[in-house]
Amino acid sequence: MRSRFNTVTSFGRVISVRGSLARVGLLAAGQKMPASELRATVGRFISIRCGTTTTIVAMITEVSCEELPSSDEYIATASVDLLGEIFGGDRPKFQRGVTNYPTIGDAVDLITAQDLRTVYAPSGSDQINVGNLQQDRSVIAYVDVEEMLSKHFAVLGSTGVGKSTSVSLLLNEILKARPNLRVFLLDVHNEYGRCFGDRALVLNPRNLKLPFWLFNFEEIVDVLFGGRPGVPEELDILAEIIPMAKGIYTQYQNSDRLGLKRIDPKAGGYTVDTPVPYRLVDLISLIDERMGKLENRSSRIIYHKLISRIETVRNDPRYAFMFDNANVGGDTMAEVISHLFRLPANGRPMTIMQLAGFPAEVVDSVVSVLCRMAFDFGLWSDGVSPLLFVCEEAHRYASADRNIGFGPTRKAVSRIAKEGRKYGVFLGLVTQRPAELDATIISQCNTLFAMRLANDRDQALLRSAVSDAAANLLSFVPSLGTREVLAFGEGVALPTRLRFKEVPVHQLPRSEATIASVPSVAAGHDMHFVSAVLDRWRGATSNRDVPNDPSIGGDRPTARIMTPVEAPMLQPSMGLDPDRFSLLKKPLR
Repeated sequence: MRSRFNTVTSFGRVISVRGSLARVGLLAAGQKMPASELRATVGRFISIRCGTTTTIVAMITEVSCEELPSSDEYIATASVDLLGEIFGGDRPKFQRGVTNYPTIGDAVDLITAQDLRTVYAPSGSDQINVGNLQQDRSVIAYVDVEEMLSKHFAVLGSTGVGKSTSVSLLLNEILKARPNLRVFLLDVHNEYGRCFGDRALVLNPRNLKLPFWLFNFEEIVDVLFGGRPGVPEELDILAEIIPMAKGIYTQYQNSDRLGLKRIDPKAGGYTVDTPVPYRLVDLISLIDERMGKLENRSSRIIYHKLISRIETVRNDPRYAFMFDNANVGGDTMAEVISHLFRLPANGRPMTIMQLAGFPAEVVDSVVSVLCRMAFDFGLWSDGVSPLLFVCEEAHRYASADRNIGFGPTRKAVSRIAKEGRKYGVFLGLVTQRPAELDATIISQCNTLFAMRLANDRDQALLRSAVSDAAANLLSFVPSLGTREVLAFGEGVALPTRLRFKEVPVHQLPRSEATIASVPSVAAGHDMHFVSAVLDRWRGATSNRDVPNDPSIGGDRPTARIMTPVEAPMLQPSMGLDPDRFSLLKKPLR
């Protein structure tokens, strides 16, 4: 064995092997490479030659000069993780896992650029270019779209590390590779409105129509009670009369002429969660009818409070997206689904739901409805039209703490995570606090893009979510630079430290795009400017136009035809720049 060592010209040798780990001795003499290439430090890939046709790819996770072997051959030792193998021949091929383990004395070298290209070579057309390897900038890092989507993915990182920009990059590249894939993005801070150009439809409270009858019982209760627990007596009343209101509306629709004798509404067979239309006027009249039959004053108060609660929410202009035409009816579910989830896409396969303008009390319910409908449509259509559902600030809607957030929202997101891929509904999670995210949900994401995370709890959760072979890589997480990321899982060839490529200016999220173009302090900031901002502020919570309610005439309700959506309004959270002051002076629509 000694003579064999003396003939080796590589920069190191294997000195111990244990499972997927090995230790390498770095040689003090016999080096033929320049010093600049000998920087064997943590995060670098190495190759271990096993025989004539097999090369093991490994990553250095620790370098030390303590407890060196007794001989003076080595100047340091390195711990390495064994990641995969390259099989030689005319067309070298890489595969994960190790079948032929190294033996003591096997030669070790820093991996060549050619070997790296073999490892990261795209295996098919379904690959997207997301950046370059940190070790060798000449090697492009590819991600397998099919593996990333079908088994869900997550982007994790603290504030300010380029997380939103990375999401824009990934989604734009996915849309290039899969132009027919529908994408639904929950935009919590209204950042992404301009990132996808003409390929995205931007929705917000001013151009969204989400009828209240699409909400299930838990969701409508959450809306009526402003996110607080419902009063049990009032909940019992609602649970009884909502199915009856649905039955009454169905009778209206199915009757050949007005004045037909009514059938018992209970015979409709609807449950409180059946997504069929009903009218608020019918709901209130049923409550009023029951209240009129009561003689006990205290019992009447319960009914009166419930009517007042419904009327208050109905008349709040912030809830117009739900209660517009609430007394007209019309089964618009097909139009709503088609509009929300882009069926047909008409050149716009992506929907951006801007949530910043919604009342805080109703955001959880709206997200719950959207998640639930996305899954149910995939379920009942047998997954023939795949949808990627991207959830920004996911920890807000699927918290690990069961006492925080809205239960049905967590349940809806969890259902997509667990079963969605069977029905063509894929999940993308984006969060800065993975430790606060439901562990069951994040465990279903088989491709993780981990950017800088400083919190110990977040790092611990990440460590539990990745495989043992990649766990040592996580020691790099606190020191990653902006746009640097550790990619794990099914979508990448190996657990990899890479750098996302530059994103064009027009695809930068609002928070990133405005950093370099902050207006000067004196640019238009006078009293007229402040007054214009206040007009928009007040206009968001007041009715400017009197709605035309055809139900006043008592005619038979007819289905409402959805009009084309106007250009999305600029929300206050979109940031201010000199060119927008003139827009602020325009009246709100």
